[in-house]
Amino acid sequence: MFIGHFALGYAAKRWAPSLSLAALFAAALFADLLWPVLVALGIEQVRIAPGITASTPLEFISYPYSHSLLTLTLFGAAFGWAVRLRAPRDAATIAAVAPTAPVATIAPGMIVFLLVISHWVLDVVTHIPDLPLYPGGPKFGLGLWNFVTATLVTETVMFAAGVWIYARATTPRDRIGTWAFAGVTAFLFAGFLVNANGTPPPSVTALWVMAISLGAFTLWLSWFADRHRRS
Repeated sequence: MFIGHFALGYAAKRWAPSLSLAALFAAALFADLLWPVLVALGIEQVRIAPGITASTPLEFISYPYSHSLLTLTLFGAAFGWAVRLRAPRDAATIAAVAPTAPVATIAPGMIVFLLVISHWVLDVVTHIPDLPLYPGGPKFGLGLWNFVTATLVTETVMFAAGVWIYARATTPRDRIGTWAFAGVTAFLFAGFLVNANGTPPPSVTALWVMAISLGAFTLWLSWFADRHRRS
């Protein structure tokens, strides 16, 4: 899954307004941020195999650390605990900004924990059976990627819902807050459409270089847009 992960990051702002959109995206995309680094180091393996599914030309041979449910649960717990130690509770933040606002919130550490784990859950829907339960364990995948139209519709609906929730939960501080939010949203959706055509990258090296670069740029852009909006 691609923009479905971003959809959850957008929506989570409604329940964790003290966290930056970049932090929420990083949690939801943690597996895909870690994966290209491990591929570059030779720890995990991917192969370019056009036709392996209708939606992607990539065969994920081995990614037991970035994409197993067990490791993501452990990473999510660690990062959630770190956020819990460093970040104020959302309820306190809202009380300081708008004491009468009847907004239900969840501790930011729990949000981060759930977002990290959600990556495996959403990927199980789209991937063929290549997602391990734990390193060396059984693999799962329902194969939505074999149905291009269903993939496009599912992710588009999820993305639209997540963006709508974020837009309702925040307001722009200035014109940058309006246009930067529109820009990052359009950038993500355009990337989804380009990625959906199944065009293979020229090499595995080009793949991980592009993944790391785009990941870093997306987090910066989402941080920039979010700092110009208020919950």
